[in-house]
Amino acid sequence: MAETHNVTEFIFLGLSSNPEVQKVCFVMFLLLYTAIVLGNLLIVLTVMSSRSLGSPMYFFLSYLSFVEICYASTTVPRLISDLLAERKAISLWGCMTQLSFLHFFAGTEIFLLTVMAYDRYVAICKPLSYTTIMSRRVCAFLVGAAWVWGLVHSLAQILLIFRLPFCGPNVIDHYFCDVLPLLKLACSDTILIGLLIVANGGTLSVISFVVLLASYVVILLHLRTRSSAGRRKALSTCGSHITVVTLFFGPCIFIYLRPSTTLSVDKTVAVFYTVITPLLNPVIYSLRNAEVKKAMKRLWVRAMKLEER
Repeated sequence: MAETHNVTEFIFLGLSSNPEVQKVCFVMFLLLYTAIVLGNLLIVLTVMSSRSLGSPMYFFLSYLSFVEICYASTTVPRLISDLLAERKAISLWGCMTQLSFLHFFAGTEIFLLTVMAYDRYVAICKPLSYTTIMSRRVCAFLVGAAWVWGLVHSLAQILLIFRLPFCGPNVIDHYFCDVLPLLKLACSDTILIGLLIVANGGTLSVISFVVLLASYVVILLHLRTRSSAGRRKALSTCGSHITVVTLFFGPCIFIYLRPSTTLSVDKTVAVFYTVITPLLNPVIYSLRNAEVKKAMKRLWVRAMKLEER
């Protein structure tokens, strides 16, 4: 790699080359990123401070919100700063670092969403055994497994890309480092590596998405025996999760489950899963969940009383 790796930095083309559009995007993405951090942080603090949100579902939700903050932070701050920069350069090692953290948090989120689906399956289909199956120890193990899975997925991606020689063009038609734009710049045959990346990224997304959908089909079939009130409560909870799952997996499958080619629409799709999905996560879970809204109100009242003192 060292002998053929003449490129020491990459240049991003960003979202737009129009200075006026860049200024508008700067303000917009700064506001969006602030909302992502504050919204997801609010969920983390609400779950940690509320006794009524002590169930495994909210335990996993707090970790999902934390992962969303980290996930968005791998790309959005860089995007915001580059919107005001004339030369959008990133070092080779900076690019590899961004790529590794991006897929680390993405892999962790995929595992967490799968775990949350399993949690809903146990809660609805096996309610009498729920506290035994989803004990604190099991929940902690599953969260730990999510972090390990994210690390394994990230290492697989970075090892495949790190072996590629970059000895020619260094302009990336994107706003962050990702596997497909980097494959396009490699000065070697990338067919095999492209297939391995699809197997690691795209296939992983499809399998996880199918498992998630299957679990919710089982849940919906089981709900036919419940009362109308029980069905509404279960569907409200599952509906929030299904919405988040669809918003996250749809763009990921579109990007990573195809040959190693880049499309003009890829940057728009990437904005969706790196910015919009982390933004909508707290909105969907708070607005559609009465318990979370009540806990947030109690947290707000408590904060106001402390401020008065």
